[in-house]
Amino acid sequence: MFNDPLLIIVLIAVAVVAIILLTGIGSFAKGGEFNKRNANRLMRWRIYAQAIAIALILLFVWIRGGS
Repeated sequence: MFNDPLLIIVLIAVAVVAIILLTGIGSFAKGGEFNKRNANRLMRWRIYAQAIAIALILLFVWIRGGS
């Protein structure tokens, strides 16, 4: 199962989304200057990364038969 390169790419994309999300949550909880400068940027990056991850998941399901 983990020999499939598309699955590995999908898992990496999901991990990137999780890292961005956790960074945003951590900076929000801590507050301070980093949060003021980067909160909206992190939110935009998360949305873009989620869109890419969803597209890759749909591509994976479509290529692998969808059932």
